[in-house]
Amino acid sequence: MIKKAIHRTAHTFERLFDRVRGQRDKRRIIEPYIGYATPEHLVLRGRVLTNLRRNNPKPTQSRWTNFKQMFALFLTDEVGDVEVRAQGVTARSDEEGYFTLHLPREDQRGWLEIEVEITAEQTNAICPVLVARKDARFGVISDIDDTMLRTGAYSLVRNLWTSMTGNASTRHVFPDAVRFMDALSENARNPVYYVSSSPWNLYHFLGSIFARAGLIKGPTFLRDLGLSETQFITGTHGDHKGASIDTILAANPDLQFILIGDTGQHDAFVYRDAIARHLGRIRAVVLREPGPGPDAESKTAMETIKATGCTLLHAPNFDGFAQHFAEKSAAENEPRDAA
Repeated sequence: MIKKAIHRTAHTFERLFDRVRGQRDKRRIIEPYIGYATPEHLVLRGRVLTNLRRNNPKPTQSRWTNFKQMFALFLTDEVGDVEVRAQGVTARSDEEGYFTLHLPREDQRGWLEIEVEITAEQTNAICPVLVARKDARFGVISDIDDTMLRTGAYSLVRNLWTSMTGNASTRHVFPDAVRFMDALSENARNPVYYVSSSPWNLYHFLGSIFARAGLIKGPTFLRDLGLSETQFITGTHGDHKGASIDTILAANPDLQFILIGDTGQHDAFVYRDAIARHLGRIRAVVLREPGPGPDAESKTAMETIKATGCTLLHAPNFDGFAQHFAEKSAAENEPRDAA
C-alpha cells in the first residue's frame, strides 16, 4: 500500500511538472536507439523528447561540473502519444516518450539505416538496425558496468560516485574487454548485444565512451526508470537482464550465445537462470571478478553453471579467454576419422 501511495504521488508530481514546463508546446525530437532484427521484423527503437542534452566534456573539468552535467541527463522532456512512422508502419510513443516500430523484414543482413519521422512534422532521425549475418557462428550478450566499463558497481557508494562525478572523457573501458570483444565478433561476423540496468538517459553517454575506446557497437538494452500510471520505476536488476536476454535469444533462434558479465552484481545468478530457461542455447558464460571477487552465493551459482556442462570462464580480467574460444573452435572444426 505504501509503495502504491508513493507511486501515485510521484506520478502526479511528474505530470504537474511536465505541465508547468509546457514541454508539449515545444518542437519534438527523436532520439534513435540501435535496433535489432527478429526472423519476421526489423525492430526500431527510440524516444520522443523536446530536447536532447549533449555535453562536450573535458578531462580537466571539475567533479562538480561533471555532476551537474550528469544530473542534467536525467531531466528529460519526454513526450507521449506522438505518432512516429517508418516505411509506412506507425506507432505511438508511450508516457515516457518511448516507441517501438516493427517493420517487415526482407533478406537484409548486417547494418541498416532506416529513417523514422514524426507524423505531420518536419522531424526525422536515422535509426540504425543490426541484422545478424547468415554466417554468424554465435551471438554475444554482455553486461556493461564492471564488465566492459570500470565502475565499481559492486559497491553502491563507489558506483554512485564514479557514475555521477566522471564524464565521457574520464570514464574508462577495460582494454582487455575491447580486445576480447573484437576477437569474439570476428570482424562483425557474430552479433554483439549489451544489457545493463543503467537508465536510457545514459544511452548517448555510454555510446560516446564506447566509441572513444573502440569497443564494438551493438544494440543496447537499458532500463526505463520513468514513472507511469502502471509502473513505478521498473523491476529488479535481475528481472531486467533476464527479460532482455530472453528477447535477444528469441530474436536469434538459430544462434547459441556467449554471456559476459561480472561477479559484482550477481550476473552469475541471472546467467544460471537463463541457462535453465534456454537449454542448449548458452555456449559459455564469462565473468570478470572485480573488487573482492565473487561472494559465497555467487560461487554457488557458478558451480551450478559448471554442473550444467556449460563452459564457465572467470578471472579478474579477460586476457587469454579469446585464445580459449579460438582453440575450442579449431578443435570442433577438426575433421574426424571415419569410424
